[in-house]
Amino acid sequence: MKTRIASFLLLGLALAALPASAQILYSNGPFNGTVDAWTINFGYVVSDTFTVSSAVTISGFDIWVWEFPGDQALTVDWSITTKEFGGRVAGSGTATVADSFISVNQYGYDMDKLTVSGLHVHVPAGTYWLNLENATTDQGNPLYWDENSGPSEASENALGTLPSEAFDLTGSSGSTTGGQSPEPSSILLFGSGMLAAAGLLRRMR
Repeated sequence: MKTRIASFLLLGLALAALPASAQILYSNGPFNGTVDAWTINFGYVVSDTFTVSSAVTISGFDIWVWEFPGDQALTVDWSITTKEFGGRVAGSGTATVADSFISVNQYGYDMDKLTVSGLHVHVPAGTYWLNLENATTDQGNPLYWDENSGPSEASENALGTLPSEAFDLTGSSGSTTGGQSPEPSSILLFGSGMLAAAGLLRRMR
């Protein structure tokens, strides 16, 4: 019985030291849905800046879009770069999106939230560009990224400077050298817990 209690104690301390779940690292504000939106397929690329104050690991992002009635987004090509449409590429790929319907706007478009997850992009503190293009839908229609005039700078490859779009980045703080690093406080907590558990087991014997 004592050994079982000690095992539960050790498991609890180990879980307490695990890194926190994904959080919002950067928010460019909520969707608007009433002003305008910008095509992210059919050859158009839209880029928005974001700034992080410390090293982070980006695990995903949410964007808000306008879709034709009943359409569903399937995939989107994404990249995170150090310059507008270029520079060093921190990460890129084609992502499958989770498409959640929100409402219908006054123009008759569906307003949807698209969620991308499963990314693992390490970036140090600084300003970067999130670039989106080549989006696909199940009906083959254009997909429009919602304009919300948030704090970021934005551009489109055909027109140049734009008002910014609605998006959030999710992830956690972590090392930029390959693999997430627990924060020092977590390491200390885990180490203290291990020592306490070891002492308890010695007393039980």
